[in-house]
Amino acid sequence: MTITRKNINRWFWITVLLLWLVAPMVPLFIWSFSFRWFYPSVLPTEYSLRAWEFVFSDRSGVGQALWDTSLIAVAVTFMSILIGIPAGRALGMHDFRGKRAIELLILAPTIVPGLAVALGIHVAFIRYGLSNTLLGVILVHLIPTLPYMTLVMSGIFANYQPEFEQQARSLGAGPVATLWYVMLPAIMPGVIVGGLFTFLISWSQYILTLIIGGGLVQTLPLLLFNFARNDNGFAGALSIVYIFPGVLILLLTSRYLTGEDGAVGGIGNI
Repeated sequence: MTITRKNINRWFWITVLLLWLVAPMVPLFIWSFSFRWFYPSVLPTEYSLRAWEFVFSDRSGVGQALWDTSLIAVAVTFMSILIGIPAGRALGMHDFRGKRAIELLILAPTIVPGLAVALGIHVAFIRYGLSNTLLGVILVHLIPTLPYMTLVMSGIFANYQPEFEQQARSLGAGPVATLWYVMLPAIMPGVIVGGLFTFLISWSQYILTLIIGGGLVQTLPLLLFNFARNDNGFAGALSIVYIFPGVLILLLTSRYLTGEDGAVGGIGNI
């Protein structure tokens, strides 16, 4: 492997980002193993595994909450991609009357306070039987995530070259083949970046989940809030479990966050 200035810069910034993410986890990690920790002691005076034993026990509810949180985040990400790609293509590649108004409407959920949005939607969800259900939580999570996915895809399609699709069609490729072999490889970096933001936003939702889920749909943010009020050790252990998937996903997608892969550049390898 040839070491270049570009590679050095890339790994430098990845290291800085990791340190930025890991630094807040150090106190949480220490808290998760602490048994007694009183001021002015810099480190705990006694250590224990009680927090981790409780977190991984059946009575903690962490296993079910982890499953529900993952299921909700994955479903929301998948649905956001399905909606965000055509919406982003329309906004990024076409000029039409009312385009600015539509972009403003897309941004509206990120401007209006989440509590007001949740309370307004809750009334409709009660009427249609979606309140206190996993499906209702998934649908309400689309409100804060879709704007990010759509705007990311809009920026990707603004640099997209549809001429490659025309060439593929002229060579006999059908609509499905053109979509699969031409468009998707070109926009994949944007899909991954948008999916990353979507997953993390859904993963960390608290207010929307609490109101629409009604406390019956338990996710990690809800459990973490309960533990944080009662025991710092339990909160520290659960915080590590809560943060780890986001850090892992960030590591797996870091190459797409450095700007190395563009929306159009992927076509050159086809």
